[in-house]
Amino acid sequence: MEAPKLEGVIGLEIHVQITSLKTKLFCNCSADYRSAPPNTHVCPVCLGLPGALPVVNQEAIEKAIQVCLALNGKVASKVRFDRKHYFYPDLPKNYQITQYLEPICVDGWVELETGNGIKRVRIRRINLEEDPGRIVYPGGSPANSPYVLIDYNRSGIALLEIVTEPDMTTPEEAYLFLEKLRSILEHLGVCDCGLEGAMRVDANVSIRGGERVEVKNIGSLSEVRRALAYELTRQRDFVLKGLKVKRETRHWDPVRKVTLPARIKETEEDYRYMPDPNLPPIPVGSELVEKLRQALPELPDARMKRLAKQYSIPLNVARVLVTRKVLADFFEDAARMYTRDYKRMANYLVNDLLNWLKDEDLRGLYRKVLPEHLAKVMELLDKGVISIRQAKEMAEYIAKQGKDPEALIKELGYERITDKSLLKRIVEEVFHENPKAVRDALENPKAVNFLVGMVMRKTRGRADPAITRRLIEEKLQHLRTKNK
Repeated sequence: MEAPKLEGVIGLEIHVQITSLKTKLFCNCSADYRSAPPNTHVCPVCLGLPGALPVVNQEAIEKAIQVCLALNGKVASKVRFDRKHYFYPDLPKNYQITQYLEPICVDGWVELETGNGIKRVRIRRINLEEDPGRIVYPGGSPANSPYVLIDYNRSGIALLEIVTEPDMTTPEEAYLFLEKLRSILEHLGVCDCGLEGAMRVDANVSIRGGERVEVKNIGSLSEVRRALAYELTRQRDFVLKGLKVKRETRHWDPVRKVTLPARIKETEEDYRYMPDPNLPPIPVGSELVEKLRQALPELPDARMKRLAKQYSIPLNVARVLVTRKVLADFFEDAARMYTRDYKRMANYLVNDLLNWLKDEDLRGLYRKVLPEHLAKVMELLDKGVISIRQAKEMAEYIAKQGKDPEALIKELGYERITDKSLLKRIVEEVFHENPKAVRDALENPKAVNFLVGMVMRKTRGRADPAITRRLIEEKLQHLRTKNK
């Protein structure tokens, strides 16, 4: 009997808040719901009170069109809204204003660089809709909370629902897609994806040929891989045991790192979609679309190629820089201050500074670490004030504490040793401790590097390398003359 094929099938639904807007999608309430006390940025429209009528935010439509164009999609000829009926505490009207029959965008795509080459992930549709209220679990998860709290400040925030085709097969591919999408949204200026809840992911997961499970409540990109890996493993275990995977909605528990059953998965018919009678269709003219197309900023793929060419840095390093817009901005700001070895500077940012920066640090990067810090490290290297090893050691202090590199030199005891009498004593010690290396250096000039390295080790990288090499060569010449 042929073994079952256990390839994963993954499609994503990404809910993206248009954080660049000052007001909500259908009313004039402030969209800044995070800094306000609960249930204060609300009105009859976003609370769903009888008789309240919605009015569309035109800027939200324009932002949605720009996202569509950036994702290679087709823009609809008109914007129309539908009602999606379901009953949940975060939905005061008992329906959500969304798009179903005619989304604002269809047939887009994003290309990913994977280990197996270029992969295209298709975008099925992009809907413009209102965000529900925010449910807060005091215990950190549904399973650990005896009650829930609801904040309607978020109710009515402009939201883009970006739905992919089930073109991904592994958690890594899903992560790469979300990373690329986040970068595009940041470069467009549509969403500050670093804000909590600004980019939320639901995943539709199945083993090829099996029932589809929707996993909700995935709070961050880093959690996506964990949630998908767990769910695919759970479903594969079911298949291997001869059990049937149930079609359902499950919640990702970020504390226990498992998915938990929430409810039986609804069908589209369960939502009883109908056109919203309070919102007539809005025509989208070709002139507006072309105007918005011309206003598109430089997007990640184009920026990556430009960075690689303009600064002569490897393409893979440029790709890392554009994964977060703030990183690429930071590099280019530093490049205006330091105009020599861009490759070394980019590598230091990507491989050393970034190693100590978490996602939440990147959002406030300029408040802690300055482009001047990066430029100064490069200048200190050029002048021979610090070594590469010392620069790498300094990265943690610069990234975590925002320390000025010049101040760190004194604080960490990195002042360069140029005192010849002191260096002569250290060279004498190294010659005494390494007689074989001395004999090798007398015969082979390249072996001098080992002796220089030993002096640098004794001084923790502080010895001036040029002076050190000169003293060692003088000492070797003296020995050659003596031995003749």
